[in-house]
Amino acid sequence: MVNPVSEPSHQGDALDAETAAWLRLLLTPGVGRSTARRLLARAGSAEAIWQLPHATWGECASSAQVQALAVPPTDWAQQCTATAQWLNSAAPGLGHTLITLGHPQYPDCLLQSEDPPLLLFVQGSATLLQSDDPWFPYPATLAVVGSRNPSAQGLVNARQMAQALAESGLCIVSGLARGIDAAAHEGALLAGQKASRPHTIAVVGTGLDQVYPSSHSALARQVAEHGLMVSEYLLGSGPLARHFPQRNRIIAGLSQGTLVVEAALQSGSLITARLASEQGREVFAIPGSIHAPQSKGCHALLRQGAKLVESAQDVLEEFQGLNTRPAHDNKAHAAIKKETTAEHPLLAALGHDPMSLDALVARTGWDAAHLQAQLMELELDNRVARLPGGMYQRLTAT
Repeated sequence: MVNPVSEPSHQGDALDAETAAWLRLLLTPGVGRSTARRLLARAGSAEAIWQLPHATWGECASSAQVQALAVPPTDWAQQCTATAQWLNSAAPGLGHTLITLGHPQYPDCLLQSEDPPLLLFVQGSATLLQSDDPWFPYPATLAVVGSRNPSAQGLVNARQMAQALAESGLCIVSGLARGIDAAAHEGALLAGQKASRPHTIAVVGTGLDQVYPSSHSALARQVAEHGLMVSEYLLGSGPLARHFPQRNRIIAGLSQGTLVVEAALQSGSLITARLASEQGREVFAIPGSIHAPQSKGCHALLRQGAKLVESAQDVLEEFQGLNTRPAHDNKAHAAIKKETTAEHPLLAALGHDPMSLDALVARTGWDAAHLQAQLMELELDNRVARLPGGMYQRLTAT
C-alpha cells in the first residue's frame, strides 16, 4: 500500500494528504462513482481508503478494480501539481475551491440525487466562497436549459425569463452551452450583481481550467464573478461527448425545478428534465410553434405532465416561499405592455411562425420594397429577427 502523499512530491505545490487521496481515487482506472462511494463508506475518508487491507477493498470492488487500486495512477503526481496550482491561482476577486462528498458545504440537494459527484471544482466570487455562511444550498434554484440551435424567439424567451426570475429571487442554473444555456446565464446576469448570493451557476462538462465553447470565455468570467462555475471533471479534462449527459444530472440535482425553453425530441435538455422528474422536482416547458422542430421536445414534456409556462409568474407560483415581486413589476415584463398597447400592423400579419417575404406580400398586399423597409424598422427595434433562408420571425417578450 502506498501513502497518498509519498508518491506526488512537489516543491511549493503540495496538496494536503486528503485532497491527494481524493484525486488518486478519481484517477484510478475502472473505479466508478458507485465503487468509490462504497469504499468511502467503509473507510470513512479518502485517505483512509489507502490504509485498508486489499481484502477489504475486495468487499467493495471487483478483483480488477482491486488490482487497479493497488497501483498509483501514472498521472496522479501531475494532477496533484495542476490542482495545487489551480487552487492558488485564482484571478483577483475570484476564488477556487474543491468540495468533496461529505464536506460541510457539499450541496444537500446533490446528496439526495441518485448519483452524486464525488468531488466538485468550484470557481466564483472570492467574497462568496470565503464567507462563513454556506454558499449552497441557495433558497431557490431553477435550471433553464434548451437547444444549442434555438430560434430567435427562443433566445429572447430564455434571456428575458431568466432575468425576470433572477430579479424575483431565483438562482438560474444552466450548462454554459451555446444557445439557450448562454441566453439563460446572460439574462440572470442582467438581473443585478450581488456578491452575497449567486445569480447564476454554470455546470460545465470540462475541467475548470478550460472553457467550452471557447467563444464563451467572457461569459464564463462573468458567471464566475457574479455566480459560480462548477465541474466534477479533473483539470485538463476536455469536452468529451460523454461528459455532457453526465453534467446534466448535476444541473438537475442542483435545481428545485427545470425549465425547458426549446428542445428537439432527441435533446440533452430532455435528459435533464427526465432526471429532475425522477427526483420529484418540478418540470416546466414553454410551448412553441407546432411547425418548429425546437418545440417538439417541449410539447412532449407538456403531454407528459410538465407545467406550461407563458410568463415568469407561472414558475414563481411553484416557489411560494420566496418574497417575490409580481411579474408585471419586472423590467422584462414592461416590454410586454409596450408591445401589446401599440402593436405594429405588420406584426399581426407576421404571426408567430417564421415567414418568407413572398408569403408576407401575399398576406398583406403590400409591395416588397415597402415590406422590406417596415421589416428593417422592426428588426432594428428588436421586434423581428431575420432568419437564414430569407425568413422572418416575430420576437415577443415572455
